[in-house]
Amino acid sequence: MDELILEQAQLEKFCQWLAEAERSALTIEKYLRDLKTFKAFLGTDAEVTRQRVIDYKQFLTVRYAPASVNSMLAAMNAFFSFAGYPQFRVKPLRLQRRMFSEPEKELTREEYIRLLQTARNQKNERLYLLMETICATGIRVSEVRFITVESLRTGRVDVCCKGKRRTVFLVRKLRKELVSYVKRNGIKTGCVFVTRFGRAVSRHHIWADMKALCRFARVDPAKVFPHNLRHLFARTFYAMEKDLGRLADLLGHSNINTTRIYTRECGREHERLMARMCLVI
Repeated sequence: MDELILEQAQLEKFCQWLAEAERSALTIEKYLRDLKTFKAFLGTDAEVTRQRVIDYKQFLTVRYAPASVNSMLAAMNAFFSFAGYPQFRVKPLRLQRRMFSEPEKELTREEYIRLLQTARNQKNERLYLLMETICATGIRVSEVRFITVESLRTGRVDVCCKGKRRTVFLVRKLRKELVSYVKRNGIKTGCVFVTRFGRAVSRHHIWADMKALCRFARVDPAKVFPHNLRHLFARTFYAMEKDLGRLADLLGHSNINTTRIYTRECGREHERLMARMCLVI
């Protein structure tokens, strides 16, 4: 078998292969970024050998968190499968499942409300409704584009993500707010959340706008990003219903173990539960 050399043309073919496999644009972008990191590690000749792959894994292990290492190895392993070199694939790091969430990284309901109030005080109605919509529906930030003027008429949003389709419901109060918003802003068709040029607002734009609120809302910036609004939706729903399967459907998860990550209690909650057991006499 010919030697494997990481070349730009081959990376472009790999991206096309991923697209044909219906991988999301964000996944393709990340895989390409990770492979470029691997290529930089290889150096000028970019020749791949089994030993260099193992060395790269070690290189990542001392520089990144285990979850990040596994994510980068997944990109590399996918490329080896595509290129016909399965013998170069390496095993991911073994991770012990975390029992508790980290409260310093989770957005609380009170902090969420302060962010909303700050956006309203700054007269940033689009950001206010964006945060409210993500948190009230549990959608991914990449799925915001599926909320259209047409979907407001039925209150149902058809979301297609990662080759799967699901229906997201807009509660009456949110739907009413969004209908009023599009009328005031002359948005007659297509995406509800658009830039002043009429294009769907990007995830980067949403992320940057949310970060800009932190100082005024007195919320730690490390907690403030769109996906944490989805986490808050999941934790709130699970606290009310305790139905992991239904929550997985609402979030669009194929694997219920993914959903479990969203519902972990913080260590303090577990400590209080243990104290209520009264087993220390």
